Amino acid sequence: MILNLNFNSDKSIYTQICNEVIKSIAKGDLKIDESLPSVRSMAETIGVNLHTVNKSYNALKDEGFLNIDRRKGAVVATLPMKESNETLEKNKIDLELLIARCYLSGMNKEEFMNLSSKLFDSYEVKYNE
Repeated sequence: MILNLNFNSDKSIYTQICNEVIKSIAKGDLKIDESLPSVRSMAETIGVNLHTVNKSYNALKDEGFLNIDRRKGAVVATLPMKESNETLEKNKIDLELLIARCYLSGMNKEEFMNLSSKLFDSYEVKYNE
């Protein structure tokens, strides 16, 4: 599994790990019931503290993307996820902030919708193959 992490970013490494795993699942690079590397292995591979990886895996578990099994470790959960009111509200807040950033950068609605559609389709095609 390849993670594109930016150690100079303002985003925490744990958040970047979460985001990269979510994108890998959505793209179909990580399959349902597939095991992720152990916390120790992942930490060594990317050069971070094992507590950072553990925090990421637990956050992904809490959001429903992973199951944690004592024998198998972190495993991709059955998808699609059940969207709770909490998840829906978090997604709404994230999307609202993204739209505000795009709007303030000069992007119009048509450009935003075209880009959103293109990106959505890039995930949908790969995941459903």
